[in-house]
Amino acid sequence: MKVTVDTNVLVRALVRDDEKQAAAADKVLKQATLIAVPLLCLCEMFWVLRRLYAFEPALIASAIRALLDTENVVMNRQAVEAGLALLDAGGDFADGVIAYEGTWLGGQTFVSFDKKAVALLKKQGESVQLLA
Repeated sequence: MKVTVDTNVLVRALVRDDEKQAAAADKVLKQATLIAVPLLCLCEMFWVLRRLYAFEPALIASAIRALLDTENVVMNRQAVEAGLALLDAGGDFADGVIAYEGTWLGGQTFVSFDKKAVALLKKQGESVQLLA
């Protein structure tokens, strides 16, 4: 079976705060021949694990890297790595993904009111503009 996972499936498998749902998540993830993980799913997962469960960013990054290294998991590797690079630099995973995908879609300059995201992306060599 080839599946696309929703955020709640990954969260249940990681957090295990509902044993019945965790078992169901484990079962489908183990049986799947392909697990498609959309970028939005990872951004939501990061937010949920950080805000609702108070996981440290490094722990969430480890979980995302483990998914990247799983043979039957398919995701936009370059976008995920861009998100992880910004996270490793002290920024937000989603901002890195957004900047990468925007460039992929044809955008030339990342624009934001977020001073930290703009500064970190600029350090990475991205074309950025801070809006006032």
